[in-house]
Amino acid sequence: MTISIVRLYHDLMGTYGDQGNAEVLIHRAKARGIDCELIEVTPHMPVPTSGDIYLIGGGEDGPQTASLRMLQKDGGLNVAIERGATLFAVCAGFQIIGRELPNPEGGSIEGLGLLDAITIVDDSQRSVGELVIEPSVAGLPVFTGFENHQGLTELGPEVRPLGRVISGVGNGFDGIEGAWQGNIIATYMHGPALARNPELADVLLANVVGDLAPFEDEFANELARERRATLTQR
Repeated sequence: MTISIVRLYHDLMGTYGDQGNAEVLIHRAKARGIDCELIEVTPHMPVPTSGDIYLIGGGEDGPQTASLRMLQKDGGLNVAIERGATLFAVCAGFQIIGRELPNPEGGSIEGLGLLDAITIVDDSQRSVGELVIEPSVAGLPVFTGFENHQGLTELGPEVRPLGRVISGVGNGFDGIEGAWQGNIIATYMHGPALARNPELADVLLANVVGDLAPFEDEFANELARERRATLTQR
């Protein structure tokens, strides 16, 4: 089979290397004999509605707002997610898929509404540093990443967090990080997140293809082990 991975606006929303998440997914899929098609969506290009996995990363305030406006006007991402596609959103991408988020002028604007979440900005210091979380789903190892964000994101009552914060700030509410709602996974972890947490990449792939064949990537596993060991010993 062939799966399509849609990378959204990585020139605007790839400030922290999050575009690398697509390469990780492709590598881990092809290692299992699954063909992949990478679709790059640049600004003002129509968002295809038939993709399997959609990726959107982090960016600064101006690019974040511009990306949100384009996605709202296009509507293709919302159609795809309503159809059952998988979405992995990081940092600014996490914020814009929610119901509400700050604008650069200090007010608030409507998000895409794909996730029941609201992001605010208060007088808290910017959240910068290593982030370590215990996943909310059993059987997954500790996740790590690097956070660099100003906003604080509060989840709705029916949204499960991606995990519980062991070290770092995460969402800034209730000691939790990220969100996991249906086929949507969102996080503040950079790194890229899927390079540092290959098991999370496999969760996204399994959403599309079902059970995955075993695959051992010793380089990726060693990177994940080193980060987990170093950061949990602090």
